[in-house]
Amino acid sequence: MELIAKERDRLLQRSARFIGLGSTAVALVCFSVPGVLQLATLLSALPLFIVLAFSLYRVGVSQSLVWIVLGILSGLGILFVVQLPGEDQASSSLGTAIMPLAAGAIASFAVVLTAGVGRIILLVVAFLATLVLAELAIPGPVSVQDAQIMIGWVLAAVFGYWLSASIPRAARRIYSIGRAHRAERQASETEAQRRQGARLLHDTVLATLTLLAHSGVGVAASALQQQSGEDARLLRQLRLGATPVPQSSGVYNLEPVEETALGTTLESVKQRFGRMGLEVSWHGTGQVLLPSDVLDAFLLALAECLENVRRHAGVTDAHVTITDDESTVRAMVTDAGVGFNISDIDEARLGFKDSVVARLKDVGGNARLFSSPGAGTTVVLEVPK
Repeated sequence: MELIAKERDRLLQRSARFIGLGSTAVALVCFSVPGVLQLATLLSALPLFIVLAFSLYRVGVSQSLVWIVLGILSGLGILFVVQLPGEDQASSSLGTAIMPLAAGAIASFAVVLTAGVGRIILLVVAFLATLVLAELAIPGPVSVQDAQIMIGWVLAAVFGYWLSASIPRAARRIYSIGRAHRAERQASETEAQRRQGARLLHDTVLATLTLLAHSGVGVAASALQQQSGEDARLLRQLRLGATPVPQSSGVYNLEPVEETALGTTLESVKQRFGRMGLEVSWHGTGQVLLPSDVLDAFLLALAECLENVRRHAGVTDAHVTITDDESTVRAMVTDAGVGFNISDIDEARLGFKDSVVARLKDVGGNARLFSSPGAGTTVVLEVPK
């Protein structure tokens, strides 16, 4: 807020300087028109014009009241000088020439005199003094020139007050929007971390515990021991505060790579499920390059599909066909198992919904599931290159 307040004050000062210097130049031109003032009077007022212009320039870069007071006094001095005895110019011409000075140059100081009681008092005194001196130059009842002077001062004061009040309100709204955005982002990051942790545990520790719950039926003791050891290392890394990045199913590395060949990691997936009694046959593309984050999601989703085959299909073999085109890599996981009715899938189950579909969506991919009772299951996984 302090920085915004400084910028607000700088904007007010520059606005006063711009309005004041422009009006001062116009007033000097009007007074220089032949017949409005005698040459001696114009030359007498010229130093005051210089002081007024310099004061306005300083107001644009300084918040000191000295320059404001000096500028107002020099402006009032000009109004006094142009009415010295001996002037025989027409009142209408002099009144017209006075307008840019009284309603513009001197009134411009009102832009920076709306904050604080002392400044407001100075504003009122300067306005009344300007109005009185202008009225002496234009004798008679309240004239159009008097109304123009009042309008000039009111507009300058209203502009200064509006700018002073609007910027803090806008700043508060910006800060409130920023706080809401940060809260939303924090909530999204927390949810993403929660989902990532759930996927990680589901794909590793929970899978191992499921095997143990079923006494490791169909899985060699050495394979179960190896997988449990990998899970133990992962949990140790998590406990020490690391953030593991999965490189392939069952293997976690703390140092991600920028680009990895798909063919060099599919073999580790095959070997893992081979140890657990599921023979995986690979078909199609042998080497495909994918960014590391896309590769992670692709392989972990693929491994989850194979885990579902091993646990639910009632078969000991599965087929994985890898294909690719200019923009997409596809994997089709097929088994000839018992199949199931897709409409019977529990929406609350984490396995397919979160570990396959949501994981691929996070990297711009998608998954499609085809199955029916007695006809096996096919899952098509797609990720962008």
